[in-house]
Amino acid sequence: MSLLCNTGDWFTLGQGNAFRKIELYTMEWPGSINLEHMRVYAAPYGGPIAVVKDPKLFVKLDGGASTRPIIRIFNCVGKLLSSINWDCGNLVTLGWSDAEELIGVQDDGTIFLHDMFGNFVHKFSVGKDVTDVADARIFTSASGTGVAVMTSGFKIYILNNIKDPKSRPLSELLNLTSSLTCWEMVCKDRTTSCLLASGNEITLVRHGDNAFTNTTPAMRHDYQSISLLAVSFDHEHVALLTNTGCLWMGSWDLKRKYCEFATGRQEQANQLVWCIDGSTGPDGQAVIVCYAHLLLVVGASGESSVYTYDTPVALIPEMDCVRVLTNYCHELVQRVPPSTSKIFGINISEPASFLFEAHRKFRDRSHQSDEYLCLIQHRLPAAVADCVQAAGHEFDPSTQKCLIQAAYFGKSFLSGYDCTDYITMCRTLKVLNVLRDRNVGIPITIQQFNHLQPVVILDRLVFRKYYGLAIHIAKYLKLQETRILEHWAFQKITHDKNDDEVARKIAAKFSSAGLREPMSYANVADKAQQIGKTKLAITLLEMETKKKLQVPLLLKLGACEKALIAATQSGDIDLIYMAILEMKNTTALAKFHMTIRRYPLAQNLYKKYCQLNSLSTLKDIHSQEDDFLSQAELALREALQLGNLDASIPDISGNYRKAGKQVEADLADETKKLIRHQKLLQDKYQKDFFGLALHAMVRKLLQLGDQRYAEKLKSEFRMSDRRFWWLRVQTYADNYQWEELEKLGRAKKSAIGYEPFVEVCLAKQNVTEAKKYLPRCDEETKLKWYLRAGCYADAATIAFMQKDIDSLLKIHDHCNDSALMAKVENMIGQLSSKK
Repeated sequence: MSLLCNTGDWFTLGQGNAFRKIELYTMEWPGSINLEHMRVYAAPYGGPIAVVKDPKLFVKLDGGASTRPIIRIFNCVGKLLSSINWDCGNLVTLGWSDAEELIGVQDDGTIFLHDMFGNFVHKFSVGKDVTDVADARIFTSASGTGVAVMTSGFKIYILNNIKDPKSRPLSELLNLTSSLTCWEMVCKDRTTSCLLASGNEITLVRHGDNAFTNTTPAMRHDYQSISLLAVSFDHEHVALLTNTGCLWMGSWDLKRKYCEFATGRQEQANQLVWCIDGSTGPDGQAVIVCYAHLLLVVGASGESSVYTYDTPVALIPEMDCVRVLTNYCHELVQRVPPSTSKIFGINISEPASFLFEAHRKFRDRSHQSDEYLCLIQHRLPAAVADCVQAAGHEFDPSTQKCLIQAAYFGKSFLSGYDCTDYITMCRTLKVLNVLRDRNVGIPITIQQFNHLQPVVILDRLVFRKYYGLAIHIAKYLKLQETRILEHWAFQKITHDKNDDEVARKIAAKFSSAGLREPMSYANVADKAQQIGKTKLAITLLEMETKKKLQVPLLLKLGACEKALIAATQSGDIDLIYMAILEMKNTTALAKFHMTIRRYPLAQNLYKKYCQLNSLSTLKDIHSQEDDFLSQAELALREALQLGNLDASIPDISGNYRKAGKQVEADLADETKKLIRHQKLLQDKYQKDFFGLALHAMVRKLLQLGDQRYAEKLKSEFRMSDRRFWWLRVQTYADNYQWEELEKLGRAKKSAIGYEPFVEVCLAKQNVTEAKKYLPRCDEETKLKWYLRAGCYADAATIAFMQKDIDSLLKIHDHCNDSALMAKVENMIGQLSSKK
């Protein structure tokens, strides 16, 4: 089936390889710009274009015009973005980094970086030994944007990443001469290599190689030298043009030849670039040879096509196409995508073509629409997918709309169709059309868009200061807007002078952004601090809700008290300690103590810190605050740790009294008396009494037999009779002084009863002594103690008298005496009959 729509600018280079030329924009160059006298350095992916006068050409200057080069930077429509008056050394070449920064290489080995608005970013040197650069190449390496320079002595130095500029010589064994005609860089398998053309030979050199292989490309036509070399965007293919106008195309390592083409033109070509479509195979690739007013497009099959222009032409290679820049227009040359060929190709009978025609007939209300659909009934999903893909490759919105409508028409006949790809394409096309609009001027293809990813696209819009558009796209694609808002705030901080107005605008913008989480002011405040706007930074930080971000920056800015307030409000112990210690180190001590007193939580934590690290500081704090209770407790704790409690007791007791703690003061006084007794007893008995409590001291005296001194301590410290009796009973039992225990029991009525007497005797397995005290036990507990002593006969009598059948049953179970068992059974029977 033949559809002639959109095929007017198509041309074929071999079987099945159609290429097309698309006009992107008409240019808005200033009147002073004429590409015939200019060198053009354009960034890929629809990036900015740097234009500078060609120093090799003689150009008439107006009166008063400077001979220093002026670098003008434009967008893809020709709108001036900025100008750079190059007042440094002699400029060798220009190029663009992957971050769209302009790279300028001087002949003294210095490399300058500027942004697209002409603002200086950074500079560095290739090396101390590199001071006479004759030529340079800017290339894309595995680690970033690289720079290679060649000195006037034909020494080559390579930097693989301008963000980490470490230069290295290509090879010490490489010996180049003036016969070198051209050279290019190739990056494959994370290795940077160099192609050097000298005479009719090409040398491929890698860093560190000890031997080089010179290759002479096999050609049917004789030639003396190679005038131009071109490496494809993906570093897979190499093309070379000889002095006789013969074009050779092959693999990057020169081992495979695709084709040889005689251009038939003897004049020197200006540029040689590859036009690739992103695939690795050579069949669909082409090379464009640019002459003064002519483009020669040569395919890998050896077929060619020619375009002539009235003005000079500059070529900009891309990952899937080549952009053509002239004085009047901006065009794009690319291989026709397969999905587009299936729809608009000549004599095509593909399902997508029938679907597109079916939709067109449907709009015309023709019955033929159904006939076309019947032809592709079982291949309709593939036809819908091709229409969706073809829409993505189109630049004309009306063509996109027709293809998307055809896909929509086709998917309505499919059950269970997954609309994900269809919806994604609709969203992507809307974004692409906005980016390609001449007011924005970023003419990227869908393949480039998918390669860069939307996040990078948003970053590039932000760098161009299209903040509103970037935010709309982020919302539309459901991406985070925080980086966009932050960059907008950075610009406000940098360029606006009224700090109060800037803070107000930033707060209003951040609060009205409608984000799921509040915007952080920390990064913006940090930026303000970096450019010296400390007051603005503090103002912004006061609006920060995340204390972990707010407090460190406030401390960095010297606003220690504000940081302390924020930290205490958060309740985060680590943040509070961070603020306290920073304030202590940067503030006068007196002011620090006065400040921290206003914040109880911070003060308490500081006291805890001093307790662990500086007791002298803690004492000073308690003294300044007249905190007598804390002074007493601290002195007591310190005295106990150091073992000088005796000397510290008077101060401890006095501070307790000043704090109104009479009980604690009395205890301190009694402790002092107890220590005095411990000293006397230590001297008297030569035994260790220090550190013993009153209870332990009395017990130890009883064990030593000094009952008189024990009674003295009991009286002086008002020990209770029950406690003293218990100590005596336990001590006599421990010392097996049964006679003394019996005397104690007979002397007078026991203050603790007689159960303790029985208990200590039984604990020492002395049942005989225990029986002496059993009759004197209380009636309520007497039965229990008789049972524990094993006196079952007496226990049975007591249980019978108390009418306790359960105890009698227990006695019956435990005793082994048959007579006693009979007696107990009789007692149980008597008690049971009475019930």
